Formats: sequence, structure tokens, C-alpha cells
Amino acid sequence: MPRKPPIVFPQEQRLLSALGERLRLARKRRKLSNAVVAQRAGISRTTLYKVEAGDPGATLGSYVRVLAVLGLEGDLNQLGADDRVGRKLQDLELEPAPRRRTATRTKAIKPSPASNNEKSP
Repeated sequence: MPRKPPIVFPQEQRLLSALGERLRLARKRRKLSNAVVAQRAGISRTTLYKVEAGDPGATLGSYVRVLAVLGLEGDLNQLGADDRVGRKLQDLELEPAPRRRTATRTKAIKPSPASNNEKSP
């Protein structure tokens, strides 16, 4: 029995669809048929169709194989490379905690009774 595809929010679906469209256009610019790309990637033409449609049920491995056939696998290094939010959180953790200002009392130094006796003749 096939697994249920993951739940994908509309914004994520738009990202997948745009990726699939870019892969389809890259294939066409190289004048490669879908049969040739599917064969070189080791996937079925149906899976290639799903990848180019941005289907969330297509495996990441299928996307990677298609990228490799098109010579675009180096683009994977750019995914998540600039983790701005993570670095900001890390930097906040590294900053020293702000010092709390406490009221300081100055105590007057009172001579002890023993020191008074020493000074008396």
C-alpha cells in the first residue's frame, strides 16, 4: 500500500512547483527528452513527471538524481547554506548577559572600641 504524501502548505507547494518548472526548463534547454533524463537518472518517466510537477510525494533522491543528470547537483550546496536565523540565535547566546545594576551602600568605617583604647594615654 503506498504511503500518504506529506502534508504540504501552499507556500511550500509553490516552492516545489517552481523547482519542478526550473528543472523542466533546464531539461528542455539541454534538448533532452523526458525518457532520456528518466533513464539516466534511473527513475521512471512517471517519477520524472512528478518531479517536474513539483509533487511532494516524489522523493528527495529523485530530485537529486534529476539535478545530477542536468549537471545542477552543485546547487544543493546552496540549500540552507546561509542560516541567518540560526546564526542570530547563536550570536545572542554568545553575548554576555547584561549586568544588573545593584545599589551599593557605603558603610562608614567606625573605629572599634579596642583601637580607641590603644590611642588613649
